[in-house]
Amino acid sequence: MPRYRLQPTSAQEQALLEHCAHARFVWNLAVEQHSHWKPGRKSAPRFAEQCRQLTEARAEFGWLRAGSQVVQQQALKDFTQAMTNYFEKTHRKPTWRKCNQDESFRIVGRRGPNWNWDVRRVSRNVGEVKIPKVGWVRFRWSRTVGDDVKSFRVTRDRAGRWHVSFVSIPAPIPGPGTGEVVGVDRGVAVSAALSTGELLNAPILRDTEAKRLLRLQRKLARAKKGSNRRGKVKLALARLRAREKDRRKDWVEKTSTSLARNFDVIAVEDLKIGNMVRSAKGTVEMPGRNVQQKASLNRSILASGWGQLVERLEQKAPGRIERINPRYTSQTCNACKHIASENRESQAAFACRACGHADHADINAAKNIAAGRAVTARGGRALAQPVNREPQLRLLPA
Repeated sequence: MPRYRLQPTSAQEQALLEHCAHARFVWNLAVEQHSHWKPGRKSAPRFAEQCRQLTEARAEFGWLRAGSQVVQQQALKDFTQAMTNYFEKTHRKPTWRKCNQDESFRIVGRRGPNWNWDVRRVSRNVGEVKIPKVGWVRFRWSRTVGDDVKSFRVTRDRAGRWHVSFVSIPAPIPGPGTGEVVGVDRGVAVSAALSTGELLNAPILRDTEAKRLLRLQRKLARAKKGSNRRGKVKLALARLRAREKDRRKDWVEKTSTSLARNFDVIAVEDLKIGNMVRSAKGTVEMPGRNVQQKASLNRSILASGWGQLVERLEQKAPGRIERINPRYTSQTCNACKHIASENRESQAAFACRACGHADHADINAAKNIAAGRAVTARGGRALAQPVNREPQLRLLPA
């Protein structure tokens, strides 16, 4: 979904914020309706009934009627789709949207000068998009907008930047046709290690930016809630975080495009990232251990872009991504297939205790991932398990 930087005027920005507020209001009403449901009660209203209720609300409240009906109905349709995804167990349950955090709305309808919306190019680097009850809003024309676009979404991030995303499905990137396979080992110290020997790292904040981030966090802790000073500090923090996020996104796009173009099959570990980054706080009765260390590890995992990289690979190279069982990939010698935890001497050093093979630990794991495309008895694909595994000692209760 291509995203463009929107450049609204002050008056247009106020109108866009009203659209975001109306979409958020309608969404939260739908969440409230579904939150009252309990077993034995009548089911919550569906999309058609919610649209009828929205028509009645618009007739009664002038401030809601002043907004765009397209924006408000699409918020209901987005909520219906979110509930469908939740019941199909592909996404989490929809929750409340908050001001200054969830600022977005979607426009769907016929495209043309006399219809809901339209797109036109003004100059080489400037384009305009027609938004209901806002008019023509300029955006930076960084790439061509396809003719197959049927809808678009306008968003505002915490740093105060506006973006417009035109919904279109780009064509997949063709592979080289050589049959070459690459294994990708994702880590914290090294974001992505390839079986070809390359070590790739997602960009992070520079030292000066990291120091400024720490100062802003301390200043935010001292600022009084609701004060103008606190708002300015939060905005400065959001801009710094947005800069880091943009760099990571740019790295993910370039890395995934390079892998999709240069290799026919891309093997990655089948990691459950959601389970890996869960908090270790525990409960009051059973508090967790090493909570601060676990929180630091979670931040490092998210900063490495593990999930974003695989997601973009699956979108750019559909059908060419192999998910491999990650079991023992970091302890297996790629030369003799000997498995032992002592093989990995440190985070970066790997030395096999059986054959003496030495390599970078992440590259050795990536080679195991690339070679782990053995077909199992059930027809799936999993990492081939060697037979000369050392027995593991297990402590028995006294």
